[in-house]
Amino acid sequence: MAETSSPAPVRRALRVKPATREDKIFFGVSAAAGYSSLVLIVLILIFLGIQAWPTFVQQGVFEFVFGTGWSNTEEQYSIGPMLWGSVLIAIIGVILAVPMAISIAYFIEFMATPRISRAATVFVDLLAAIPSVIIGLWGFTVFSGVGAEWGQMINQALGFIPIFSNESDLFLRTPFIAGVVIAVMIVPIISSITREIFSQIDGDLIKASIALGGNRESTFRKIILPVSASGIVGGVLLGLGRALGETVAIFFVLNLIFDEFNWFNILEPGGGAIASLILGKFGEATASEVSALLAAGVILFILTLIINSIAAFIVSKAQPWNNR
Repeated sequence: MAETSSPAPVRRALRVKPATREDKIFFGVSAAAGYSSLVLIVLILIFLGIQAWPTFVQQGVFEFVFGTGWSNTEEQYSIGPMLWGSVLIAIIGVILAVPMAISIAYFIEFMATPRISRAATVFVDLLAAIPSVIIGLWGFTVFSGVGAEWGQMINQALGFIPIFSNESDLFLRTPFIAGVVIAVMIVPIISSITREIFSQIDGDLIKASIALGGNRESTFRKIILPVSASGIVGGVLLGLGRALGETVAIFFVLNLIFDEFNWFNILEPGGGAIASLILGKFGEATASEVSALLAAGVILFILTLIINSIAAFIVSKAQPWNNR
């Protein structure tokens, strides 16, 4: 007698939309919260764009963004030195902060005893919560003199390299000092995120690497970094975003110049930062100057959006399973 095969069960379709009343309420509140952030960003950009439009028309977008000079008497405004100065200081801060932040996270997660690890974690989190004005005052009253001595020593040892040259013999209020202050601000942010990423790594991977003869250096380079690369990049870009938008701390320790670019002389007393420009000029600005300052805010806003887009692309490419 031939056996009859039973029909295959019908595959049930997965529900995507919420089914219960509670799920619908939760879904609606979550969706509204998510879309509200996007709406707020668009509204802020529209407001800034409307207020900045007279400046873009009068000065010209290209001349305003890449030109030099700032004069409210002649109503001539350009943010080229400020824009490049923001990028330069942020790069200096990130270069100094990333090795320190990764080292701190590695020590807390893999080397310190539980008691020391808990204490260090609390300390780093407290550092991340310090207001920028406090760090700016510290940089102005305490670190500026020390940073000037560091800059002078670097100039004496490496002054033959153009980036470390100094023709004015003045080492205060330089991009180097501003970059160090920014590094102090973003180290806790990058370190906290990196530590959280390290804590999610499977401990068996590290034990297997050590069991196969690997040391701490090779385990860190071949196991920990590839697995946590995307999270570290995300933390670095988050720190970069704060560095680009920092206002008070840079204003205290940097000499703002409007008439020329400081392309790479990080030990020369002069540089720029868009956020510090807005802080320094807004209180006494004329009507046309207010429009120009808001236009500078639009450029900084767009720059931040571009960096976030690049961040999303890098994070997607940094996933280990995407590199196969």
